Amino acid sequence: MVEFKLTIGDPKTSKCFQKTVSENDAKAFIGLKIGDTVKGESINLTGYEFLITGGSDFCGFPMRKGIIGARKKILAEKGVGFRKGKKGVRQRKTVCGEVINEKISQINLKILKHGKAPLAAEAPKEGEEEKKEAPAPKEAPKEEAKPESK
Repeated sequence: MVEFKLTIGDPKTSKCFQKTVSENDAKAFIGLKIGDTVKGESINLTGYEFLITGGSDFCGFPMRKGIIGARKKILAEKGVGFRKGKKGVRQRKTVCGEVINEKISQINLKILKHGKAPLAAEAPKEGEEEKKEAPAPKEAPKEEAKPESK
């Protein structure tokens, strides 16, 4: 069973939305690379167009453009999978290739073209969240009167 978690970024609002796709919808992503475009119809979002910007595999290793194969150890100086350190420092890092395969668990997408239906309709809007009652304040334990000793 193939399943991907999609993180869809909206550059207009600077917000991200989560969507999970499986089976036939997920098979449409297999074989695509970072930088490819995807039509929204393939994941039931008509009118949208997305750009694949990255992702990560089932172990959490990030996908990196320019890497061929499933997973490799590279000597990184900057870029995806590398935290900025001192100038000139290089580290050996494990990253995934740029091609989406069955072992990828998350795919990052960026909206290129908006459709008619908003993505935010699935998530509750700000201010309309379920109102939760505040927990009742806990009562302090009653202290027993201590007999005075003389």
